[in-house]
Amino acid sequence: MMTAPRNCFPAERSASGCRKRFGMEEEMEFYFAPLEGITGYVYRNAFHEAFDCGISKYFTPFIAMNRNGLTKSRELEDLNAEHNRGMKVVPQLLGNNGKEAVFYLHRLKKMGYREVNLNLGCPYQTVVSKGKGAGLLQDTDKLNRFLKEVFEEADIAVSVKTRIGMERPEEFEEILEIYNLYPLSELIIHPRVREDFYGNHPDMEVFRMAVAKSRAPLCYNGDIFTVEDYHTFTAAFPDIQRVMLGRGLIANPGLLSEILTGKAADKETLLGFHDKIFEDYQRIMSGDINTLFKMKELWNYMQFLFDGSQKHIKRIRKARNGAEYRSAVSALFAECPLRVY
Repeated sequence: MMTAPRNCFPAERSASGCRKRFGMEEEMEFYFAPLEGITGYVYRNAFHEAFDCGISKYFTPFIAMNRNGLTKSRELEDLNAEHNRGMKVVPQLLGNNGKEAVFYLHRLKKMGYREVNLNLGCPYQTVVSKGKGAGLLQDTDKLNRFLKEVFEEADIAVSVKTRIGMERPEEFEEILEIYNLYPLSELIIHPRVREDFYGNHPDMEVFRMAVAKSRAPLCYNGDIFTVEDYHTFTAAFPDIQRVMLGRGLIANPGLLSEILTGKAADKETLLGFHDKIFEDYQRIMSGDINTLFKMKELWNYMQFLFDGSQKHIKRIRKARNGAEYRSAVSALFAECPLRVY
């Protein structure tokens, strides 16, 4: 088994400039979680331009591994360095074959990447039924073989994003013992079991156990939707210095700026952010239908930014072309106040 030192590739601190500007002494590292269909390079660039004053790492939506390697144009475009300027981007891999994973690691290293993340948390049935994502957690022998094959040949930093089990939180003690056998650059824990999907509450007692027993540096992920949520977490776990934001940051793109500066995003910034995404999708996609599909998916989260937005969101969802869509969005921004959390 490979015994390379941990943290071979130190994280870049993109947050430092913003924190100095606002007089912040914040030591927390903030990561942007991947969300399939939303957080590709178009979204990342718009977010980085409008809001980023603290993201240390952006994680790509998962790349489903196969024996042919990186061949899909969509994945190659997302990984293209020209599409990720000024950001530290970490490719995330989904699969259960260690040899295939090593093949991807070597390719990604040649492309200039210094860290790769393994997805051991995706809860969706199409993934789990194949023994991938959270499905790999139900067979600890297979999990161990997978990681052994990866770390025997890995020549790049490898982190893991994980749930705490399939059905019961008690499963995580054995899972963590396996993680502790390998030199993970870090362990990102979403403390839910697969059966929770995104319901119930994160199991903070299991996370506390991981804090005490994990050999790898820990990052917390789960249910930080407001500034208050963030401060509640840091008060409970003052020694954790890495937090991954996901659905909360997509629902409120100004959340991290508010955490760091105390200032909520204004409508002008939010509209500019929205318009850049919309226009960039129009530029790279053929026809309005595909662009509107992407934008409507985003509004499933961003609708909660506004009070009294229901009728406008219905108009957005019913829009059949770019003109109807823009009219609905303009009315929403003009007529609905931003929600105060």
